[in-house]
Amino acid sequence: MNLKKPSFWEQSKPNLVSYILLPFSLPILLRNFLFQFIKKEKSSKIKTICIGNIYIGGTGKTPLTIKIYEILKNLNYRVATVKKDYSDQLDEQLLLKQKTNVIITKLRKDSIQQGINKNFDYLIFDDGLQEMKIDFDIKFVCFKSKSWIGNGQLIPAGPMREKISSLKRFDAVFLNGYSNNFEKIENQIKKINSNINIFKTYYKILNIQEYDSNSKYLIFSGIGNPSDFKDILIENKFNVKEEIIFPDHYRYKSNDFEKIIDKAKNENLQILTTEKDYMKIPEKFKKEIKFLSIDLIIQNENQLIELLKS
Repeated sequence: MNLKKPSFWEQSKPNLVSYILLPFSLPILLRNFLFQFIKKEKSSKIKTICIGNIYIGGTGKTPLTIKIYEILKNLNYRVATVKKDYSDQLDEQLLLKQKTNVIITKLRKDSIQQGINKNFDYLIFDDGLQEMKIDFDIKFVCFKSKSWIGNGQLIPAGPMREKISSLKRFDAVFLNGYSNNFEKIENQIKKINSNINIFKTYYKILNIQEYDSNSKYLIFSGIGNPSDFKDILIENKFNVKEEIIFPDHYRYKSNDFEKIIDKAKNENLQILTTEKDYMKIPEKFKKEIKFLSIDLIIQNENQLIELLKS
């Protein structure tokens, strides 16, 4: 979904605008009510893991998909990732193609037979917790710790695809990034589902040695939570002088890069973007732009490995 999230979504409580929009959330509420009665299919020939969100945009699904792919590969399982073929998510498709063995299909259920035909042990679905056709073996839901559930309301009154009570049907919650409210968040989760696993994750920069701490940077991104990109740079002492934010999954035009490069040259700034955004840059502009390569660190990774093996 190509949007910039309205600021009132991020507030801890609904404001007047949110309350005005509540009636428009009724179709989502009805859909979610009916969702629980739909009969979904589970394959006995292949294991399926779904990594999704109920908070719209920028919760770290794709980095977690790649990380779990690497974990299962290291455990000597035959594994592939799955991405539904959305025309506005080519950046994530390209990233998964580069880092994993990926199956891209118009319908997620079609990937099941493809995975069986290729003798995979696991399929990891990047997104799909609201999928109507598949009963996944394991369901993981991702959040940004700093945002958590925002104002807690359903779209468009808030950022939620489902109410937080839906945590009762998931196997694990992944909280990405640092927060002063971890204990409060964990208590809220456990009240809804006392058996759910909770994993804390954060990002580590892999190519930090490529950058000069004395340089000044212009950064740009078209991701769900652009503040995360800036925050990790500030935490690692990057001197960020300019920031340009585009909507999530933005389709860049040549004119965008020309303007960014001209601005950087005029102000003597280095240009830096995310790896996902870098995937969409035409070759003729890439020599002027660098990207941040990151790894997702799972604090209690051994506990996750045991969960996957079980």
